Amino acid sequence: MTEGDSPTAGTEGSPTAGPAKLNTSVAHNARVWNYWIGGKDNYAVDQQVGEHVAGMFPVIREVARADRAFLARAVRYVAAERGIRQFLDIGTGLPTVDNTHEIAQRIAPESRIVYVDNDPIVLVHARTLLTSSPEGVTDYVDADVRDPDTILQRAAETLDLTRPVALMMLGILNFVLDTGEARDIVRRLVDTLPSGSCLVLTHPTYDGDVGGEGNVAAMEFWNANATPPITARGRAEIASFLEGLEPVEPGLVPCSQWRAETAAAPVPQYGAVAVKP
Repeated sequence: MTEGDSPTAGTEGSPTAGPAKLNTSVAHNARVWNYWIGGKDNYAVDQQVGEHVAGMFPVIREVARADRAFLARAVRYVAAERGIRQFLDIGTGLPTVDNTHEIAQRIAPESRIVYVDNDPIVLVHARTLLTSSPEGVTDYVDADVRDPDTILQRAAETLDLTRPVALMMLGILNFVLDTGEARDIVRRLVDTLPSGSCLVLTHPTYDGDVGGEGNVAAMEFWNANATPPITARGRAEIASFLEGLEPVEPGLVPCSQWRAETAAAPVPQYGAVAVKP
């Protein structure tokens, strides 16, 4: 399937729905993150804020790379070892090398992937995500993480929600500033999915034992100079998102160390994969 053959071409909320409004005068998370991992889809303001944050919190580039590497390992795990063939990726971010559908369809070409984001800059680039193996499908839903009912309704047009789904929530709950609201979002999404589904999660932390102390000042600077606002959380708060699920070994750990192929230093970003019983 080529980009022009996307199953969502012409549907409401797809990249063909109309021009998105981009604000290039304020640094934006998707573009700054893209800058940190060496991408080209960013502007001078993103580079300036990205450099300032990296000066305050030098490990941030390592965090960005570790998060991306975790995604690859987690998708390979749920596809190859758990046999999951459906992925709901919320908080997609800008396309880069080895997106979720590329990794999954390399293992199982029939895999079906729904990407979800409400960021105009991501929407502009979403056609890169709407490629697929001939046997599989990719789709893109323009929706906010705070609206799980809409996400599930739209995802059900592509995914069979009676069969296991990998719910991907990498670096997204940190934009839901109220922890209770974030827990409720996860619960509403997971409750709809069947037994055998997986939650794949990463989240930044301020925990000192994994080097997170600098996150506090860096995020204060970010929230004053960029968008959208962000928060870090302690391990116990992040672990609460996994309540009722069965974490896969080694559990909730720095994402750099989750099933890493070689020894890796911790980063202040936790990662986990947990299975719905």
